[in-house]
Amino acid sequence: MASTKISSPSFTKTTTPSSLRSNTNTTTLFRLNPQQHACKNTNLSLRASMSASSSSPPPYDLHSFKFEPIRESIVSREMTRRYMTDMVTHADTDVVIVGAGSAGLSCAYELSKNPSVNVAIIEQSVSPGGGAWLGGQLFSAMVVRKPAHRFLDELGIEYDEQDNYVVIKHAALFTSTIMSNLLARPNVKLFNAVAAEDLIVKNNRVGGVVTNWALVSMNHDTQSCMDPNVMEAKVVVSSCGHDGPFGATGVKRLKSIGMIDSVPGMKALDMNTAEDAIVKLTREIVPGMIVTGMEVAEIDGAPRMGPTFGAMMISGQKAAHLALRALGLPNALDYAGNIPQPELVLAAAQSPNIVDA
Repeated sequence: MASTKISSPSFTKTTTPSSLRSNTNTTTLFRLNPQQHACKNTNLSLRASMSASSSSPPPYDLHSFKFEPIRESIVSREMTRRYMTDMVTHADTDVVIVGAGSAGLSCAYELSKNPSVNVAIIEQSVSPGGGAWLGGQLFSAMVVRKPAHRFLDELGIEYDEQDNYVVIKHAALFTSTIMSNLLARPNVKLFNAVAAEDLIVKNNRVGGVVTNWALVSMNHDTQSCMDPNVMEAKVVVSSCGHDGPFGATGVKRLKSIGMIDSVPGMKALDMNTAEDAIVKLTREIVPGMIVTGMEVAEIDGAPRMGPTFGAMMISGQKAAHLALRALGLPNALDYAGNIPQPELVLAAAQSPNIVDA
């Protein structure tokens, strides 16, 4: 019986004989290899330990629990002081990423591996993640085409492996994992509920973003003038997604001020064409501004990709290395003859039409 090794989770994959298959379904069995037998035993021991500890009393008395006292003003001061410190720090920063969807988060994760680069992420929603909390049509599972699963391996996210793709059992596992890793880094700040209303442009180069609270931006027509704020940046990465109330705002603004000619909008769905195109066309669209994710499809008239997410991750990674290049820092795009990073291989690895990342 033939078997093939797969990367994560580390199972030995075998297919049942044809006599055991139904007419319509192929049953796949996963057998633990010797390494995983040891891992399984460790997990069983851990579960037993957890079961025992669950019956142990917590380190405090649940019958008469009482919090330590605090003044309300202290709570307010802690939140205000720390947030304002972040605003002061990032009023002039290295990279501003507009949009904390799957592409923006992947870009920030890759970029912030360099601890010398300060990254500010602007997200108009209270909850970051964009459409990556669900797989598609309110379904849970997230489909990622190979070889973008290597990014999931790096993040330590488990998945069900198929021939040409992998499936994460819930998209929220990807989003929550990448955010928890990313936001723990000291050189990253996520500004939730903040909208990018405009761009700073000097000498035909993008030099930052004009910001306001998202609720203010949504209510300019109903209130008196509420002036914005600014963030200067050496590089702006626009990952605003496809068109919508807050979608593709970066490229639409470039068009309105005459820095690009048109925003034709994305074409109808074609996954195989779309994902490669999104990665290939991720680029510095005007001096100082890089476009990534589904916003790329809007400006180039590329097909929409639907509920498959590999291109979002790899496009975000590519945007990060483009930003590093713009900052004059080492990056995977200028590998000077060395083997390129495997995470930057395009999704359709077997396609004859592969382009260089």
